[in-house]
Amino acid sequence: MNPLLDRLQPYPFERLRTLTRGVRPNPDFSPISLGIGEPKHPTPGFIKQALADALDGLASYPATAGEPALREAYAAWVQRRYGVALNAATQVLPVNGSREALFALAQTVIDASRPGATVVCPNPFYQIYEGAALLAGAETRFANSDPERNFAIDWAAIDESTWSRTQLLYVCSPGNPTGAVMDLAQWQRLFELSDRHGFVIASDECYSEIYIRGEPPLGSLQAAVALGRSGFQRLIAFTSLSKRSNVPGLRSGFVAGDAHILERFLLYRTYHGAAMGPAVQRASISAWNDEAHVEANRTLYRHKFEAVTPMLAEVMDVAMPDAGFYLWAKLRSTANGGLRDDTAFARELLAQYNVAVLPGSYLAREAHGVNPGSGRIRMALVAGADECVEAARRIVSFLQEQSV
Repeated sequence: MNPLLDRLQPYPFERLRTLTRGVRPNPDFSPISLGIGEPKHPTPGFIKQALADALDGLASYPATAGEPALREAYAAWVQRRYGVALNAATQVLPVNGSREALFALAQTVIDASRPGATVVCPNPFYQIYEGAALLAGAETRFANSDPERNFAIDWAAIDESTWSRTQLLYVCSPGNPTGAVMDLAQWQRLFELSDRHGFVIASDECYSEIYIRGEPPLGSLQAAVALGRSGFQRLIAFTSLSKRSNVPGLRSGFVAGDAHILERFLLYRTYHGAAMGPAVQRASISAWNDEAHVEANRTLYRHKFEAVTPMLAEVMDVAMPDAGFYLWAKLRSTANGGLRDDTAFARELLAQYNVAVLPGSYLAREAHGVNPGSGRIRMALVAGADECVEAARRIVSFLQEQSV
């Protein structure tokens, strides 16, 4: 067996299942899950129809590079969304969801034969980043988010010695779980570090279309062009239809950026067997070419945040994020001033009120002396509006009872 598998840590949801094993939720309440970030809004009918209409394509093998029409759809969407012109033949590639591609890119760009090969990740983070790094034979280092700066990542905590060994940097904007969006100054700092040390930047932007505060989030390609980096040197952006279009089961997204890296990535994917099915390609073209359903989806999330956030703010430290569909809440101190245990909170909330949430400590690693997820919980507002409001009521009741 591959010995690197032993370096992997249990996935957060596996840890949650272990934590709640044996818990019998209060039968007086129907179950509500805010734990897993799985979109629950209905899939638009025109996407399902496009998929059904393309089933004849199952009789042929798809090209790993995708159909020209699909790549043109990607490039057209990037132009509309970010005002960035891409070469559809060399600067975009289809992927089977951003998760698959985030993992595969590390296997493409990491040279484990170089001493001290390192991947830097934000903290808290999407655990695929860590698993991809470890299975590529690299070490991981973490930069914590700073709640005093709207959860901006403290990249200055990574020393020059670590940066000099770094081959890949994962960033997530809008962030999971914080919802924070990187500004142009933050991107400039990362591009300067990449120029100095030669590492690749993998920009995870799968939540880019669920923005709460009105302004569309700045994208990495957009930032690069604004800073005169039209060739997107050492930059790959990842995006997906899963959250944007409510099709997580379609497994469809794309990557865009540095043409040289994408050329090598295509070579890897050809051997990896990662071609997107013809029917999925056709449905994806329809989805990327339509914005009306995205606007409607965004409105549904905004209404849920507006209803739920004020309720929860009465009993925990929480605010509406810039984007994404998570609330990243800090539990208030216990009566004696101690830090409230996020794992105990999640377990007891499920037992007493049948609401599932994810402990924040499961989404982070101890780095620079702290686990930035400790004492926090992540709530995914993916259920229907009524269910989200009901979950908030139960959480308020639970915490009010605890404070008596």
